[in-house]
Amino acid sequence: MTQLETLQSQFQQALLVDQPLVSDLLSASGVAQFGVYRVAYRARLRAALRDNFEVLPLVMGDDAFDALAHAYINTHPSSHYSLRWYGHQLCDFMAVNHALVDHPAMLDLARMEWALRNAFDAAPAPLLTSEALVAVPAQEWADLQFTLHPSVQLLSLQWAVGPIWHVLKSALDEVAPPEALEHHMLVWRLGMNTQWKSLSQAETEFVQGLQSHHTFGQQCESLAVPVGEDQAAESAVALISELLKAGVICALLTRT
Repeated sequence: MTQLETLQSQFQQALLVDQPLVSDLLSASGVAQFGVYRVAYRARLRAALRDNFEVLPLVMGDDAFDALAHAYINTHPSSHYSLRWYGHQLCDFMAVNHALVDHPAMLDLARMEWALRNAFDAAPAPLLTSEALVAVPAQEWADLQFTLHPSVQLLSLQWAVGPIWHVLKSALDEVAPPEALEHHMLVWRLGMNTQWKSLSQAETEFVQGLQSHHTFGQQCESLAVPVGEDQAAESAVALISELLKAGVICALLTRT
């Protein structure tokens, strides 16, 4: 190993484990300068986490979030050239490090925020128009399959974190404590704006059917159980129309 390679290896190791650089290859001033870099490196990663999870630090408070960030950086140093993706394992990290999370709702909030980030960066896709859907002959509707926009994500949550996110994102002062609520949240992007919506059980099952590429006929069969056979098709059309207006559906296929 050359002298430069040795220095690079020691530099990287000391940086990642947050330890002073002890090396005969550097002068005393060089070691001191590395100390400044080491502090700045971790500060930049903490800042990246704050950028990627904007509301979570507001809920946790600076000290608690910095403690979480410090522990996460120790376990998951940056491995991507873009800091935009730093924190992709934070939710999993929070799930197994309960001592660093004061309230279980914070995990759901982190999952929501990461999903919104992913939705913003998802690939673009043209949306299905109501005119294109209306043009489909009635006899072909049973075999229709809908494709969701690439930004669409369906989250399974245990706490009502949407209202908290909205209040803090709007810079309002009053924040009500989170309520326990087992539900699903739909996250997607419309234009350049990320969107989210808490779903009812019927809406959740309908979206799950779309994700599984169920046909419109299969969706109607599923809805026949909660709403009755007479109302199944009408309910399915209403749900499709709502998702269409929201910008969730980007294409349709007919089964061949």
